[in-house]
Amino acid sequence: VQLVESGGGLVQPGGSLRLSCAASGFTLSEYAMAWWRQAPGKEREFVAHIAYRFTDRNYADSVKGRFTISGDDAHNTLYLQMNGLKPEDTAIYYCARKTSVLAAGIRREYNYDYWGQGTQVTVSS
Repeated sequence: VQLVESGGGLVQPGGSLRLSCAASGFTLSEYAMAWWRQAPGKEREFVAHIAYRFTDRNYADSVKGRFTISGDDAHNTLYLQMNGLKPEDTAIYYCARKTSVLAAGIRREYNYDYWGQGTQVTVSS
């Protein structure tokens, strides 16, 4: 199992980025997946979750209405479309695979068994 993130970079406030997470060793849609982020000096925090077979989505209040999580079966890739970026969105972003398809515990790190290496997003003028 491998997860590889890409798409991070430097963007001005109000700008957009799309992060990708290429999955290998398993079929993405057969698992629940999530994006997390960690800002300097802070704990890693939940950003967004997509359920088994892409049937449902959940977001942290801080990104709701600005970020969209999606999955692509053809490319076995998870995405995070980020619009209206703010300086407080600056962080390393990680994708993660949830151990269970059940909806419980999507905001608990210990419920995820595989993590990518992360991609840096910096929002600054």
